[in-house]
Amino acid sequence: MPTEALINVNGDSVQALEILFLTTILMLLPSLIIMMTSFTRYVVVFSFLRTAMGTQQTPPNMVLVGMALILTLFTMSPTLGEINEEAFIPYQQEEITQEEFFQRAQVPLKRFMGKCTELSSMQMYCDMTGTPAPESPEEAENLPLTVVIPAFVTSELKKAFSLGFLLYIPFVLIDMVVASTLMSMGMVMLPPSMVSTPFKLLLFIMLDGWQLLFSTLVAGYGFG
Repeated sequence: MPTEALINVNGDSVQALEILFLTTILMLLPSLIIMMTSFTRYVVVFSFLRTAMGTQQTPPNMVLVGMALILTLFTMSPTLGEINEEAFIPYQQEEITQEEFFQRAQVPLKRFMGKCTELSSMQMYCDMTGTPAPESPEEAENLPLTVVIPAFVTSELKKAFSLGFLLYIPFVLIDMVVASTLMSMGMVMLPPSMVSTPFKLLLFIMLDGWQLLFSTLVAGYGFG
């Protein structure tokens, strides 16, 4: 077989591998957005709030996911700016290779996830993998993504469930008061949720609940 044919075959193989790699990245992109950003905490807290208020499908799932995405873009804007300056622009100008691009892009993400991850979660996954545990969140940059991502997700779920518990308390109190009142009046056949839901909505509106919730969630990432 001529040498040019061998070179052509090798070149086609490399190009096919690059296309396969990029296709795999695009398929995993939604999962990466969920696992490596603040999206998880937002959408879990919103789901807890809707359940606690007893409004069933209001707001609908599309609205909750949209709000979570918008807040995620707001929260991740400094990190995305760092990735753009340190990795994407040099790669676009062909100053670095594709491998260097991914290595540089990991650093701001690890820095963000490290600030939001509890040391106990990092310690647990480091012990499982035999990796030296960091002494501070800033040292998360030196850890592999296979350790940082699950530790970050674990911490995010813990914080989201803690916020969900705090959201439940006032609405559960309203349910208890309404149920006790209906029982004392002998109105056993009237569903308590039918009476308590308007009071929950009234409380949420009077407290300017959405603004209070958004500001609290965003402040948890160092804003405000």
